[in-house]
Amino acid sequence: MYVPGAVRFQDRRDAGRRLASLLEPFRDELPVIVGIPRGGVPVAAEVARVLCAPLDVVVVRKIGAPRNPEFAIGALAEGGVHVLSDRTVRALGFSDAVVQALIVRAEGELVERLLLYRGAREPARLSGRTAIVVDDGLATGLSALASVRSLRERGATRVILAVPVAAPESAQELRRHADEVVCVEEPAELWAVGYWYEDFRPTTDEEVSTLLERYGEPIPQTPTVADPHTRAPDDLVSSQDPAPATQKHGEPSAPQVGPRSTSPFTGPWRR
Repeated sequence: MYVPGAVRFQDRRDAGRRLASLLEPFRDELPVIVGIPRGGVPVAAEVARVLCAPLDVVVVRKIGAPRNPEFAIGALAEGGVHVLSDRTVRALGFSDAVVQALIVRAEGELVERLLLYRGAREPARLSGRTAIVVDDGLATGLSALASVRSLRERGATRVILAVPVAAPESAQELRRHADEVVCVEEPAELWAVGYWYEDFRPTTDEEVSTLLERYGEPIPQTPTVADPHTRAPDDLVSSQDPAPATQKHGEPSAPQVGPRSTSPFTGPWRR
């Protein structure tokens, strides 16, 4: 469907390149680029590539209505942050018990996504840093708002929201929560985010994982500790050999123990 006056992005990579040109002033802040999976990650990856910045994700799950999961009444982000549209909840007449059940369901989906996208990868350290959170478009703004609050919880000093296209009313609302909102285009009538792309095919989980491996901060390697009981005979020191100069006679060598790996989940979920 053609929208008069629309900026037609070729695809998410093209949108990311155009968005990156508007984000050049933030390069000197050495930001972390944080994509909202799935569709926001290819856009964010292009921004990370152009700005030579590390890529991370903030995992968000839509809180959908009971009989229509695609209709969002809110959003949940990692760290236990959730955002609800009170007006929508009231209009649909949902009780507190129903809303709580929907949040619990979304939490379970969120944990699955965190394990899928992060695995052994630690979240990027945001304390004292600027985070630029990127999506492929801004419609209702619920997911973006949950993301901004989640990054604040992770310690980001400044949070910049960057999208190729946004509904003006949503962008204006998000300016009350993010330090800055950067958009390539804010059309008077958004219609739908997908109308602004020539190619808006769904982003897969595999694409998200591949882009994180390519542009994300490397996973620290834990040194392997040698077990003297399993070493090959050739590696063992003969009883006839003299003790090393740094080892006192009759004392065994102490194995070198590397740092323990830590879980990406460092605390309980908070509501």
